[in-house]
Amino acid sequence: MGGLVEGKVVLVTGAASGIGRAAALAFAREGARVVASDLDEAGGAAAAAAIAAAGGEAVFVPADLAEEPAVEALVRRAIERFGRLDCALNNAGITGAVGNLESLELAGFERTLRNNLTSVFLCMKHELRTMRAQGSGAIVNTASGAGVIGTPGLAPYCASKHAVLGLTKTAALENARSGVRVNAVLPGAVDTPMLRRFMGIGSEVERLIRAGQPGGRLGEPEEIAEAAVWLCSDRASFVSGASLLVDGAAVSR
Repeated sequence: MGGLVEGKVVLVTGAASGIGRAAALAFAREGARVVASDLDEAGGAAAAAAIAAAGGEAVFVPADLAEEPAVEALVRRAIERFGRLDCALNNAGITGAVGNLESLELAGFERTLRNNLTSVFLCMKHELRTMRAQGSGAIVNTASGAGVIGTPGLAPYCASKHAVLGLTKTAALENARSGVRVNAVLPGAVDTPMLRRFMGIGSEVERLIRAGQPGGRLGEPEEIAEAAVWLCSDRASFVSGASLLVDGAAVSR
């Protein structure tokens, strides 16, 4: 039997590290050809090289996903290289500005939305154009548990992830008859370089994050990657507009 996404072409953003890298490797392992993208050229190229070393096929395309010409060129490069685009994991993002709402600077708020929301909008816009023309496709957006609950000290991040879910649900409805499915995966606290940097702000931050894990551990990037691969696969053929929490029941506590 082939893999879950055997023969498909997938675009993964934020592929240089963390969830994005794990997802790029997982998609390749399940039979997909991978277009990996990130601003981190060294990390993105290393992810593509790891796929090739394992016998898969991948190309790395650096891009600033908050710039429309760059996103348009990224999707075009995928088509030029592989002839089509079947799946996408719009995963790139940042923690962004941290602090109580009244203390935040507008520039920090806007930077967070640019990286976490504008990038997803632009990726979806150009992915959907391609997939609708094909009559098929699956998009997964990486939101967060912070997309369904409030998160003190992370107002811009929280707002951006709530908004990603709004984009996801709207796109799912708009494409319900087009053959394109759109879903979101909502990671909890996952052991990634981004979370490690955030926990490095102070011991109390790390203590609170770890105390909020009902299972007593952080998630692993590979656990989020598996959910994304399944959502993009034909096994999830009637799943669209969903917000899949992968957080060890953290939001349920």
